[in-house]
Amino acid sequence: MFIMHGILLFAVINSAKEAFSIKQKKKARLFRHLGKCLGSYKRWTIAAAIFGSVEVILEILIPILMSVIVDGGLYREEDFILRSLFPDALVANRNRFVLVVGAGMVFVACLSMLCGLLSARCSAVASQGFAKNLRSNLLQKIQGFSFSNIDRFSTPSLITRGTTDVNTVRTSMHQLLRTLSRSPIMLVMATVMAFTIAPRLALIFLFSIPLLAGVLIILMKIGQPRFKRMLRKTDAMNRAVQENLVSSRVVKAYVRGDYESERFRDTAEELRQATLSSSRLFTLTGPIQMLIMWGCTILLLLFGGREIIFHTTGLLTGELVSLVSYATQAVNSLTAISWLIMSMSRAQASLVRINEVFDESQDIADGPCGEPVKDGSVDFEDVCFSYTKNADKPTLNHITVHIRSGETLGVIGGTGEGKSTFVNLIPRFYDTLSGTVRVGGRDVKDYTLQVLRDGVSMVLQNGTLFSGTIADNLRWGKPDATLAEMREACAIACADEFIDRFADGYETMLEQNAANLSGGQKQRLRIARAVIKHPKILILDDSTSAVDMTTDEHIRSALRTALPGTTKIIIAQRIASIMACDRILVLDEGKLSDIGTHEELMSRSHIYRDVYQSQMREEAAAHGKG
Repeated sequence: MFIMHGILLFAVINSAKEAFSIKQKKKARLFRHLGKCLGSYKRWTIAAAIFGSVEVILEILIPILMSVIVDGGLYREEDFILRSLFPDALVANRNRFVLVVGAGMVFVACLSMLCGLLSARCSAVASQGFAKNLRSNLLQKIQGFSFSNIDRFSTPSLITRGTTDVNTVRTSMHQLLRTLSRSPIMLVMATVMAFTIAPRLALIFLFSIPLLAGVLIILMKIGQPRFKRMLRKTDAMNRAVQENLVSSRVVKAYVRGDYESERFRDTAEELRQATLSSSRLFTLTGPIQMLIMWGCTILLLLFGGREIIFHTTGLLTGELVSLVSYATQAVNSLTAISWLIMSMSRAQASLVRINEVFDESQDIADGPCGEPVKDGSVDFEDVCFSYTKNADKPTLNHITVHIRSGETLGVIGGTGEGKSTFVNLIPRFYDTLSGTVRVGGRDVKDYTLQVLRDGVSMVLQNGTLFSGTIADNLRWGKPDATLAEMREACAIACADEFIDRFADGYETMLEQNAANLSGGQKQRLRIARAVIKHPKILILDDSTSAVDMTTDEHIRSALRTALPGTTKIIIAQRIASIMACDRILVLDEGKLSDIGTHEELMSRSHIYRDVYQSQMREEAAAHGKG
């Protein structure tokens, strides 16, 4: 018996190792992350295990009571003699005995069912709470990512990790709580009871354990690559859905709806095939279980029946019935463990993907200084930057520039020359490869991220407006902004003129990505959201490209008047948008080509002069055609 138990334990442990074939260090980190996600739901987890264990103990009693009824009340050899001598007394006593023991068995069954319901309830609460905390922790981790961290993960992949992968882990945890609190105890106790009743017959179903464990190991080896492929196809489908929803107007404009629908059908079909391929493995365990269980039952009835008929041993009929019940319980428990291992094998791919996010080293961490930014001065000291971390392929190359507090600086250069990269280093969306960036006279790495970014407002080139009211979006810049403050900011950004035309004014609901606003309206609202903070530094990254020249000039004039002490850095493709700046910085191939006023650059910078003359010719040609 102990040898067979050892074989069972060895098979289960090896199966678990196959299911979680992760390096030991990564495995420790993984479970540390998951342990934190239990939080206040640890009590529910413990309660689920306790109720599950009690349920099993009560279930073990049922076959014993059944055996007592059969051997002690329904069938006894001496009944043949007693029935002829005392028929009435025997029937009365037997009926009373059956009713009493039967009532006890019903009570035990009801109590077992109640414990099972409580265990299921507790495990459901624990697993759902665990999933909630896991999603929250995952999002909190992602919120702390720098732009370079996010660049290493695609958005659809992060969505899948936070939804599909978390749901897979949650389902596996629910099964884990239910199975581990029942099946191992049931397996051991049913085996012990079976050996107590008939050791030789108990060996019949115990020999099936190595067979089933071997089959499971093979299935898991085949299943792991299939599960990973299924998740990759899920990422691809989410990517297709996201692109179609976000770019629905472009799809309609180019009449590519049929093409996109066909492309999505192909993606969905690939996911269906990958899901079916992985799911087939789970369907195999059912037939294997039934084959083993009924095979054991037939063999037990065959050999046990022979012993009873020919009286070769002292085995009684009730004992054979209970032995079959224990064999069924043991095989079912082993199958439940196998299902759990298969489920965990499937969840392993999700666990690894979630763990990749948790284990991602944040490139940018808080500095020690929590003091607010004192002014809007910005200093670049021999700054180099590369997205690939390769010094031989820099995006910015040895930039040195000093921007005075309150100064308005224009930035111009060709596409891909590093203009957006230049301003992204100021709020520390990226860290420099070498050199130093200072804000308010202090290295940006010394500030906490919240303090630094509270002092900087940035209107990104591809900024986003969120679903909700216009007021809700403006309060992203200042959560406690009053209506008067919102009106003032919108007046500076020339957004008040279209907001006042809406029936609901500042309570107008915006659709997803503000689809009910034009491109110019979106840009003006984003500028208002940045202005309402009254920051030390205001960065406009090509944020007026969709507005007309008159509105552009009005916004720049209003910014000079309303925010005189704020440093304003304006990236623009149109020289007309930055001609009036205090100074203009010219970038060429990631290098600082020149810096000065419009007049100074016209006299000494051929790059700036060529761009200016080209734009003036294009504008004159456009007016001529008009």
